[in-house]
Amino acid sequence: MADVTETDVVDTTELTEEKAAKAPKSVAKLEEEGDIAADYLEGLLDIADLDGDIDIDVENGRAALAVVGGKLKHLVGGEGEVLDAIQELTRLAVQTATGDRSRLMLDIDGFRAGRRKELTALAEKMAEQAKTTGSSIKLDPMNAFERKIIHDTIQTLGLTSESDGEDPQRFVVIYPA
Repeated sequence: MADVTETDVVDTTELTEEKAAKAPKSVAKLEEEGDIAADYLEGLLDIADLDGDIDIDVENGRAALAVVGGKLKHLVGGEGEVLDAIQELTRLAVQTATGDRSRLMLDIDGFRAGRRKELTALAEKMAEQAKTTGSSIKLDPMNAFERKIIHDTIQTLGLTSESDGEDPQRFVVIYPA
């Protein structure tokens, strides 16, 4: 039998904690995140004296919340910047309550749903252009949510894409087949 030295021993607690952090969350945990986020958002809407209904769902391994009804456009901002800030605050509220980082997605007044349609159409158009010209296509800078939609669409079309640059000027490059 070989001698085992102290340097040969691997601390498995670190490995299991790392695996646990990367493991997908159960639907029950995601629903719990959604409930915590909804409570936080209800409080926020009450403070601002705004009406709105909150729909909770689980989509693509994330809690997904949508605030609908009422006059909520100003909670989105011109290009979604206010929505992004509220989403980040909501994620922090969930993290404070659960101790786990949250990847929840928030939509207000259908902004993200509409943006998803626009970006899917843009990705399809740019993919066709990349195929036709045989050249890579650089898109304008986008936030992480928008880049993910482009990447997902490009992948389903059988092409490849990468993000390049540094936030907030990070952009997608679409490559021909």
